[in-house]
Amino acid sequence: MALLSANTNNHKGGVDIAAKVFGEYGDFIHAVIRCKVRNEAQADDLFQDFFLSLVSRPPPAEIQNLKGYLYRAITNDIIDAIRRTEKYQSRIHRYAERSRHPVAKHNPENDLIAVEEMNKIFKLIERRLRYSEAKAIILRYRNHYEIEEVAGKMHVSSITIRGYISDGLKKIRKFLRVI
Repeated sequence: MALLSANTNNHKGGVDIAAKVFGEYGDFIHAVIRCKVRNEAQADDLFQDFFLSLVSRPPPAEIQNLKGYLYRAITNDIIDAIRRTEKYQSRIHRYAERSRHPVAKHNPENDLIAVEEMNKIFKLIERRLRYSEAKAIILRYRNHYEIEEVAGKMHVSSITIRGYISDGLKKIRKFLRVI
């Protein structure tokens, strides 16, 4: 095939071949990728990655059906990208489990907003409640201590801690109804 007759021993030859293939079959390549991947941003990334893939591994010169070859190569690259993503997410989940950090199951921006809102609530608690009530609530709900642990840290009984938390939450609920 005349399209693939460039010298493939160097990267320039690979770039030339990839450029020729993309010049002739670019719309086909993009259509196949968009058909397989619904996310437009991911499709664009895969389109660029496929070009680089062709640069590093140009199609052999003896290919009879270049369109079929490209279809199979695109499919394989998409499968590889999905596997890489799954491996990465798996590593992140394992790391989070080992380090006891919660794993974001939704959009990271929403998780960040939730953390910021919780920090605002804890600042409100510190400003509006007595020191003992605020400290008990913060240790219990922000630091995730058990009642007995909070009592030990504050050097009071667990019944007293339950009272601090109950009274503090009542005051916060009342204050939030006013706002």
